[in-house]
Amino acid sequence: MNELPRLSAAEAAARLGVKPESLYAYVSRGQLSRVRDAAGSWFDPLEVEAFARRRRRTPAAAAPRATAAGTPLMVLETSLAHIDDDELFYRDRSAALLARTESFEAVLAWLWGAAPMPVPTPDDLSIVRRAMSALPDGATPLDRLLIGVTAFAGADPLRLDPAPEHLVRIGWRLVSGLPAALADEGECGPVAATLWRALAGADHPDGPRVLDAALVLVIDHDLAVSTLAARIAASARASGYAVVTAALGAFDAPLHGTASRSAARMLRAVRDGEAAPAAIARAVRDGGRGIPGFGQPLYSGADMRATVLLDLLRGIPGATDVLTAVDEVSAEVARRADTAPNLDLALGALTLWAGMPDDAGAVVFAMGRIAGWISHAVDEYDERPMRLRPRGRYTGPAPE
Repeated sequence: MNELPRLSAAEAAARLGVKPESLYAYVSRGQLSRVRDAAGSWFDPLEVEAFARRRRRTPAAAAPRATAAGTPLMVLETSLAHIDDDELFYRDRSAALLARTESFEAVLAWLWGAAPMPVPTPDDLSIVRRAMSALPDGATPLDRLLIGVTAFAGADPLRLDPAPEHLVRIGWRLVSGLPAALADEGECGPVAATLWRALAGADHPDGPRVLDAALVLVIDHDLAVSTLAARIAASARASGYAVVTAALGAFDAPLHGTASRSAARMLRAVRDGEAAPAAIARAVRDGGRGIPGFGQPLYSGADMRATVLLDLLRGIPGATDVLTAVDEVSAEVARRADTAPNLDLALGALTLWAGMPDDAGAVVFAMGRIAGWISHAVDEYDERPMRLRPRGRYTGPAPE
């Protein structure tokens, strides 16, 4: 049996956010084990991850600064999403039930209080596709999405109209037009079906339905960093396009919107025959940010969005090999690190089953979250302008 990939001392210390001296103190106390050879000390990545989670649960391990990592800088009132008893709600309706029973467009019409508005014209789509096609071959689908938002703004003569109702108009324009532009040909149609055509390698009778549910499940989830960026832009009365562009800047990050990429790669390795412990260890070592697709602090158990999306996949013929990989990885992580699947693992499973690129999960996530960003912008327009402009406290050297 091949030895699992291990973390170097520097990698293990970076994962725990400590100095090497502290890492070796954990070893001397018997809290971590290591293997030594001529090249140095090596650590089991799953043991390191489990230890990291234990430290986060221990008050004594809290950071000495006033605000620990991941702690909100502020608390903002929101009327869109909340979590009660480990279940996600949009206002007073269960997100899980909406995902199983309603289309993405129907949920948006309810959230925005407006029926779908006119879709972008063929001329608009042509402009956006030309802008996307100018990107180099190595550009990701998320890169194309960002360029598409800017191109749609440039083609919209009313983009700077300050009337709040233009936020919803822009929202409908983006959620209908971006999938069609990504598809390279054809006109706007149902969002999920069009996005499936843009991202998947082949037609599938169940594909758009599952993708529709995924789009609903990712609309909003507390105040993620991208949502905060959207509200800050809206606080300055940015247009709907600028709100989404600001949010995408924060979204395009490995600790937020693109985390499903590593989860998809890990699941692909297991599906293709690699042992789950080896695939997990390699993913932890290569990413340096924990186990991809696991852990969500807002839930006491599994991320309900992952539970719903994986349950939908279990009802589809042809998903068995991907779900077997999910189950093998989940069992190994539960045994070694005591953490549950999150949305990123489910998005990784969805993209792997659908034959989409590894980056496609981020596009699905972003397309659904655009609806949430626009919803938050609508709310922020009702607040005092520029209220989210914080004051800085200088901590640098004193003037001479």
